[in-house]
Amino acid sequence: MEILAQDSIEATSAPTATRRVMFYSHDTFGLGHLRRCRALATAITSGDEQASAIILTGSPVAGRFTFPERVDHIRLPGVTKLPDGSYDSQTLGMDIEKVTALRAGLIQTAVEQYEPDLLIVDKEPTGFRGELLPTLEWLAHRGHTRTVLGLRDVLDEPEVLAEEWARKGAVEATENFYDEIWVYGVRDVYDPTRGLPLSVRTRARMHWTGYLRREVSEVVETPDKPYVLITPGGGGDGAAMVSLALSAYEMDETLKPDAVLVYGPFLSGEVRENFDARVAKLNGRVTAQGFDSRIESLFAGAEGILCMGGYNTFCEVLSFDKRALIVPRTIPRLEQWIRASRAEQLGLVRMLDEKRDGMTPEAMIKAIRNLPQQGKPSEAGANGLLDGLDVVVDRARALMRGGVSA
Repeated sequence: MEILAQDSIEATSAPTATRRVMFYSHDTFGLGHLRRCRALATAITSGDEQASAIILTGSPVAGRFTFPERVDHIRLPGVTKLPDGSYDSQTLGMDIEKVTALRAGLIQTAVEQYEPDLLIVDKEPTGFRGELLPTLEWLAHRGHTRTVLGLRDVLDEPEVLAEEWARKGAVEATENFYDEIWVYGVRDVYDPTRGLPLSVRTRARMHWTGYLRREVSEVVETPDKPYVLITPGGGGDGAAMVSLALSAYEMDETLKPDAVLVYGPFLSGEVRENFDARVAKLNGRVTAQGFDSRIESLFAGAEGILCMGGYNTFCEVLSFDKRALIVPRTIPRLEQWIRASRAEQLGLVRMLDEKRDGMTPEAMIKAIRNLPQQGKPSEAGANGLLDGLDVVVDRARALMRGGVSA
C-alpha cells in the first residue's frame, strides 16, 4: 500500500515574516480531537522559529497537557453529551443555545485578534452546532486566511454520515469555505467521505496524508517486567472493555503478561472505584493509574496493547509497532469497528468482535494469550502508512506561502 503522491505546489509569493496557524477542535467528549491537533501543531511549528499555533478547544482536560514552545491553547466553555444525544453546558448554568453563541463569539474574536495565515478545522466542517459558520463567512469575505478541513481516516458508516452531514449543512460548508481537505489516513485503507455527495471539484482538493506518526516526547519510568498496556483512550466509553479485561485476569490466575491499566481522565467516580477494588485483589498482576498525558512511553515499553479503536490509539499502535488487540465500540457510531475491521483485514492488528468472538472472559483470555504470536504492524507494511506529519507540514507551509491546491 502506497500513499498517493501529493500534488506539487508552486509558491506565488514570498514567505511572510511570521506564520500563524490556528486549530479548531470542538472536543465535546474524549481526547481524540485535542491530541490530534496538538500533534499537528507540534509538527508544523517544530524547526520553524517564525511559526506559532493556537488550538481552540472545548476539552475539559486541555490544561493537563504540556504544549511545546510557540504552541498554546484557548479553552472554550465546555459542553457535555447527554444519554439521549443532546448537549448541555458543563458548568455555566446557561442553556445550550447561549453557550453555543458564547463559544461562537469567542472563536471569532480569537481569529480576528490572532489573524492566522492558516485555519485547520478538525472533523466538523461547521463546528459544534454550527458555531464556526460566522467565522468561516468572515474569513471568506476577508480573503487572507487559508482554510483546511482535517478528517480522520474513518468518520462513520456512509449512510449515517451522509444523513448527519446533510442535517448540519456540512457538505455545503465544505464546498464553499475550505481550500483543501486533508485525510489523516490512506485511501487504500478507507475513504471517510464514502457516501458524501461532494463535487468533483471539491474531491480534487483532497489530500491523503497518511497516518500521524507518534514519538516519545518525554521519557517516563515504565515497569521493568513485561506488561500489556490496557488503555480505553479517554475512558468515557471504555468501562465495558476494562471490565472484560479485568475479568480475564480474575478468571485465569496464570494469564501473562501482567497488565498496566491507564483509565483515562473520563473514567472516574464510582465506576473507577469499583475497578480499583478489583485491581487490588489481583495482587499486583494488574496495576492501574488515571490519566497520563505522556502515555507514549508506556506504549513504547509494552509487550502488547489491549485497547479500543480510536484514531490516536491506532496511530500509536502503528508508530510503536506493537501487537494489539482492539475491542472497538459500536455505539453511538461504527467508526472504531470499521477501522479495526479494516486493519485486521490488512494484518495490522487483531480485533475482538462481539458477533464473531463473543465478549466473554474466555475470549479475552485466549486473545491476550495469542498476542505474542501475532505479527507486528511493520510486518504488514505499517511503516509505509505513517507519513502524515511530514505531508501535513509540507502542505501547511505551501499554503502559507500562498500556494493553491490542485
